[in-house]
Amino acid sequence: MDFFKYQGTGNDFILIDDRNETFPVSQERVAHLCHRRFGIGADGLILLRNHPEYDFQMIYFNADGAEGSMCGNGGRCIVRFAHDLGLFETETRFLAVDGEHAAVVNGSEVSLKMNEIAGIDQHPDYAFLNTGSPHFVKIVEDVESMDVVAEGRPIRYDDRFAPGGTNANFIEPIGDNALFVRTYERGVEDETYSCGTGVTASALVAHQQLGMTSPVSIQTIGGNLRVSFEVSLDGGFTDLYLIGPAVRVYEGSVTI
Repeated sequence: MDFFKYQGTGNDFILIDDRNETFPVSQERVAHLCHRRFGIGADGLILLRNHPEYDFQMIYFNADGAEGSMCGNGGRCIVRFAHDLGLFETETRFLAVDGEHAAVVNGSEVSLKMNEIAGIDQHPDYAFLNTGSPHFVKIVEDVESMDVVAEGRPIRYDDRFAPGGTNANFIEPIGDNALFVRTYERGVEDETYSCGTGVTASALVAHQQLGMTSPVSIQTIGGNLRVSFEVSLDGGFTDLYLIGPAVRVYEGSVTI
């Protein structure tokens, strides 16, 4: 089987052209391919399939092999993959698990339109919202020195977010309109270099709690992203875009 490796700010994925729908899906097989010691190694695996109403369809699996919720950086990487395959020139529409997405390729950057957000659940010491995947967001003072796994794993499995659990984001303002974000991701069960839906959630919380305006610049361990948005009269968010690089790392073949 031919595969392609892509990364978006260090969030890395196995991309497979499955337009003929021959990939033998199983949780064990996907988890093995994503394993960093015994497989190719990735934060997730994505199948690109045909769809009669869209340029393509995105089927996303977490590193544990289970089919996952929306992945923002994975969405940007599959857009780059589809562009590399010649499926569109500049603008595209595709279907993901959370519905339709539009995207634009502009040089090295991919701008992915995210779903509208009705609002944010505010709590005394954290915020919670769903940006295609569920996200806990907490403002902290020294995110760089945090043990994100030790802090994030109990939150990921907390009864408040049962049964599916949540991703946990820790954010720190590093400028007038900039954040440093670190994320513990469910399904990977570890800190990732970057999380697209987590970065999106963090930017919206920063707008609401810290007064940051669009676009918010985001620093992650794996690189830099931007999140742009409009605020609706009812306090929701529209025209929400996740913007940043998506890069092909290498391609190869593997026996499955």
